[in-house]
Amino acid sequence: MQVDQKIEQILNAAISVQATDIHLIPKENGYLMKMRTGGSLSKSDSFSIREGERLIAYLKFTASMDIGEKRKPQSGSFRQIINGHPFSLRISTLPAVPHKESLVVRVLPQESVLSLSELTLFPYTAAKLTSLLSHPHGMILLSGPTGSGKSTTLYSLIQHCALHLNKHVITLEDPVEKQQDAFVQIQVNEKAGITYSTGLKAILRHDPDVIMVGEIRDEETARAAVKSALTGHLVLSTIHARDAEGVVGRLIELGITRHEITQTLTGITAQRLVRIVCPKCGASCKETCGQAARQAIVCELLSGETLRKVLAEETLSGYQKLNDELRKGVAYGFITWKEWARWHFSEKTVREKRC
Repeated sequence: MQVDQKIEQILNAAISVQATDIHLIPKENGYLMKMRTGGSLSKSDSFSIREGERLIAYLKFTASMDIGEKRKPQSGSFRQIINGHPFSLRISTLPAVPHKESLVVRVLPQESVLSLSELTLFPYTAAKLTSLLSHPHGMILLSGPTGSGKSTTLYSLIQHCALHLNKHVITLEDPVEKQQDAFVQIQVNEKAGITYSTGLKAILRHDPDVIMVGEIRDEETARAAVKSALTGHLVLSTIHARDAEGVVGRLIELGITRHEITQTLTGITAQRLVRIVCPKCGASCKETCGQAARQAIVCELLSGETLRKVLAEETLSGYQKLNDELRKGVAYGFITWKEWARWHFSEKTVREKRC
């Protein structure tokens, strides 16, 4: 089988199980392929060293990456029609010992963005998130681990701003994950001089109402986002933190003062993407009825008086944390105890390691 045909076969298989990531992992005698579906990795196939290297070379070439460079991490992307639907494929490579590469493909559907009511497990979550968008300025940050649906929620929020609130939305992303006509999208391109800092400066001269920054990952981006919020714009972005309260500490680590945080933060969320119970078979996986796992976002939200208390380092009471939201999902029969335990114990492990 030709390498392009094999890639097409792999991508079709990934789409059929709603995989978000495809991993090509180097082993002593070849390559192991795994797919991440519903947050869990499962073995999919294995290849010889020659087959694995050909697959990696083909994907790197298609993503306009340097095929001959194996000593440095690289990233790239390309768009492809799979089963009649458009997808963006984001490619990332890492050098591995000895003289091999590890490759991950992030699979990003390019079709219409779902509304918040379709994404979230509880209707009141969508209503609370939407209410944050009524603020004329400030900063809304979405937190959670990789694969928790932050970008999906972010796109849904800015689509609501553009289509329902008639706001002029401009995004700055690295890379652009979903191409949409409802707002202006700019891709970070450091070779062309477009960094997060210079890009945001240019955006501010383009009369935006809402600015979306793909991710706050360093001090430069954090400072640029805060400055934009302080100049009278609503800024939405994502940030990696364990929970909503942890976002404040993460911003301080990035050099943002507590005063700046108090002046800009409008809302913080912490979210997880959970497998929900299938109405056909009563399970949260595809093993019983063969259907792909259905997923929804469970969200913890800090805003208003609760956020003020967090910023003032006051004691919180009656605050619905992420674990409370997950337990409520179990109580209503939307998710299984097994799914709750998957997140509960991972969070518990993190806390124990910190202690």
